[in-house]
Amino acid sequence: MSQNYDYINQLKQSYIDKKEDIDKRLDYFRSVYKKSDNFIFKELCFCLLTPQSKARSCNIAIENIYNSNLLFTATEKNIADNINPIRFKNNKSKYIILARTFFTNKDTKDISIKNQIDLFQNNIPELRNYLVKNIKGMGMKEASHFLRNIGKGDNIAILDRHILKNLKRYGQITEIPSTITPKRYIDIENITKTFSKNTKIPMDALDLLFWSNETGEIFK
Repeated sequence: MSQNYDYINQLKQSYIDKKEDIDKRLDYFRSVYKKSDNFIFKELCFCLLTPQSKARSCNIAIENIYNSNLLFTATEKNIADNINPIRFKNNKSKYIILARTFFTNKDTKDISIKNQIDLFQNNIPELRNYLVKNIKGMGMKEASHFLRNIGKGDNIAILDRHILKNLKRYGQITEIPSTITPKRYIDIENITKTFSKNTKIPMDALDLLFWSNETGEIFK
């Protein structure tokens, strides 16, 4: 118990040291939703690429196909050929095409994602469920990641392995589950909310803090 207490005090100090940089990153995420539908869609596709792949590699890949307009025009094979070295690139290129079709306005043929997001009027749990239900390849973790990256993640958790590892380290869970059902996800998310409240570290800052403490950088 005393070891957990020491770890938590170290975490609080780390947050104080990095708060300015973390806040700047979160301010950027909050500004993202003012950008175009195409940009928001790019962020969704970035999160579709991330399972079992490095975030930096995914970011390079998605920026490449976004800047070349392949994200909006290419076939499934063309996208797969241009997202190396992403793991399971064939499946993920299929997910991108399916998401593109889902969010394409049938009349204008343009991406229309913000209108659908706005229908939920910032009911983030319902919006997340909607994304998980309708976007193939997007589970609770990926949907939470996307919502955080567009400034709508104030009160949700991105439960990837590095978050789970840290929750275990700080005595909040006893083991890292090999798989997480939606119900279990909500249970651990609620544990994370309590931890956030007790440490006075905001939910959306916790992820960046854990990531920074492990990798030395504040990314996304």
